Amino acid sequence: MCFLPTKGQDIMKGFEFGSRTYVMGILNLTPDSFSNDGIYNDVGRAVAEAEENVRAGADIIDIGGESTRPGALQVSEEEEIKRVVPVIERLAKKISVPISIDTRKSGVARRALDCGASFINDITGLESDAGMAQLAAQYDAGVVVMHIKGSPQTMQVNPTYSDVTNEIIEKLRQLVRDAEAAGIKRENIIVDPGIGFGKTFEHNLEILENLSRLKVLGRPILVGTSRKSFIGNVLDGADPQQRVFGTAASVAIAIKNGADIIRVHDVRAMRDVARVTDAIVRPREAVNA
Repeated sequence: MCFLPTKGQDIMKGFEFGSRTYVMGILNLTPDSFSNDGIYNDVGRAVAEAEENVRAGADIIDIGGESTRPGALQVSEEEEIKRVVPVIERLAKKISVPISIDTRKSGVARRALDCGASFINDITGLESDAGMAQLAAQYDAGVVVMHIKGSPQTMQVNPTYSDVTNEIIEKLRQLVRDAEAAGIKRENIIVDPGIGFGKTFEHNLEILENLSRLKVLGRPILVGTSRKSFIGNVLDGADPQQRVFGTAASVAIAIKNGADIIRVHDVRAMRDVARVTDAIVRPREAVNA
């Protein structure tokens, strides 16, 4: 246990959604991440990487210790804590931007929140662990509720929808209602359509094209397209590290169609993409404020 949580914190203070796009920088502390290879077991290097992302323009640092790519196996709670907590504990003393814990386990989230995290980013929309929503309410944490069909082990086994965008909206609407019923403040909830999580190539493109429809939910929208396989499919099988320009195109489209937060690996480059896209699509007075 690092320190007691601050009850009643205003975690969304400082965010003015609609005025500009916010950048969530990814720090994956797993052996098989798209980036940060070799730092998952090196606390000092992980902290330095996160600090560099803040200098590059990250507004939030999202830290995860379990891979959720298709087919990934679940790691134990103990191993996940071992990977993320020492980094969060040190990083919280060094940066001023919020830290998000990317986990589907309430035990991991609790340790992370006690050590300085203030957001929970749960790919299961707070559904896989019965204690997650109550924990978020107890700590007044910000939460990202994401749409997923299946689990990382099963999600890409022939996912089907009659109307992918409409089904995502209805599921996210339910997740937001459930979060509020558990005591989570509505203003603390962010929604994520879950690009690549139980979606085909065509589904991912359709979601990005119709992203503005998610505005009906009345919550900020987070989009994570960074280096994902659908981009590789377009680019003739390009490796993840070669998908930066493809990611940039998807980020610009996501912002044009309503994204409020982009979750990315290449923070400096995508910050520039966001700034230019904001200058084009957002009210001039808001961007220049």
